[in-house]
Amino acid sequence: MVEAVRTLIILGADGDLTSRLLLPALGQLLTRDDKRTVTLLGAGMHDWDRKHWRGVVEESFGTVDAKGPAVDALLKGTDFIPGDVTDSEHLKELLARADGTPALYFALPPAITKEVCATLAGIDLPEGLRLALEKPFGTDKRSAAALNRRLTQLVPEDQVHRIDHFLGNSTVQNLFGLRFANRIFEPLWNSDQIARVDIVFDETLGLEGRAGYYDHSGALVDMLQSHLLQVLAVTAMEPPSTMSAEDIRDAKGIVLRATHVWEDDPVANSHRGRYTKGRVDGRELPSYVDEKGVDPALGTETLAQATFGIDTWRWAGVPFTLRSGKAIGRQRHEIVITFRDAQRVPKGLRGAAHPTRLRIRLGPDEMILELNTNGPGDPRYLSRATLEAEFGPGSLLAYGEVLADLFDGDPSLSVRGDTAEECWRIVAPVLKAWADGEVPLDDYEAGSEGPADWPVIP
Repeated sequence: MVEAVRTLIILGADGDLTSRLLLPALGQLLTRDDKRTVTLLGAGMHDWDRKHWRGVVEESFGTVDAKGPAVDALLKGTDFIPGDVTDSEHLKELLARADGTPALYFALPPAITKEVCATLAGIDLPEGLRLALEKPFGTDKRSAAALNRRLTQLVPEDQVHRIDHFLGNSTVQNLFGLRFANRIFEPLWNSDQIARVDIVFDETLGLEGRAGYYDHSGALVDMLQSHLLQVLAVTAMEPPSTMSAEDIRDAKGIVLRATHVWEDDPVANSHRGRYTKGRVDGRELPSYVDEKGVDPALGTETLAQATFGIDTWRWAGVPFTLRSGKAIGRQRHEIVITFRDAQRVPKGLRGAAHPTRLRIRLGPDEMILELNTNGPGDPRYLSRATLEAEFGPGSLLAYGEVLADLFDGDPSLSVRGDTAEECWRIVAPVLKAWADGEVPLDDYEAGSEGPADWPVIP
């Protein structure tokens, strides 16, 4: 039986990720599961004392109204140990203070994570230690493979949790039930019936002070290479035999190994854009190049769109388009399944027969099925109707789901090492075409839907 984590050590605990995402999720998890015992240790470069750190934790817990005996116990015992997280003596001190099975959470930039892993290689590590890493996992396939080799020298693969919080999203998880527990959908989930699949994550937010990271990644690496390829894998995977981590991750790996740029032509099948000044939700946004910390010479894109194919029996000939952008006029987080046209519409039915579409929205969490129907009014005139169902929010935030699996030793929602490498392979031709200047960097006004001449996603 896998022992539950008793101590969570957050490296880089003085950063935004911890206070904004990790701590609220932890507080919510402990409120729901008030018998779970977790000691929390923070580490970072700031010279914080225990009192200041506890105030940070309490403020974050307050955003989710965290309370109960497990929360009280954590607050009583939590501590912050300042220092250099790449220093072996500092890491030894942190691990020595762990009670029971520990988990190291790397809330750090990739370069620092790499240094910490190298330092850990020279330290005696506690049995059962789990490592949790934020994306991106490397900067290309070669560096991802090198990182994976290093990680598996430290602990077994099933103790490495490569965190992609999109996989903790309740709607993404609901895809399993929607697809595999409904006979109305699964027989249609193939190239015979489906014409195209689009996965869109457009945001109204701009840079929001993230230039230090974002200006060196851009929309393609930040979103498509990681989050949206994971959503593609869940959408397109074969039915797993069980809901075990092994079966789910095997099924995702098979799909991603078969995924490649559509027609192997990244120039014709990818687009990149960058926002100029404009107005979004009543806010004036400057041009991306004028945002604080941005280096215009890097040519970083804020909107990426690319189309991929999956060379399997199920999906041969079906384009999968992934798109994500910032400063877009309308927030759009959804998976759009467009079915093929009806084989024949009887003569005498007037009006256009539009394709049937299933929209699976990732926020708010709901499903919308768009159908052709008769009426109202003239019973021989086709009109459009929608069937809607709310999935409802999950009981935990997305990060709460991944933390629960980390604590319980279940890697179902984490990215396996080989899958992380495949995601880099998939986007490598696009990255090269962009770096070589073969795909133009198009401007779009903040608050617009993006460049007007790009292929439209329905």
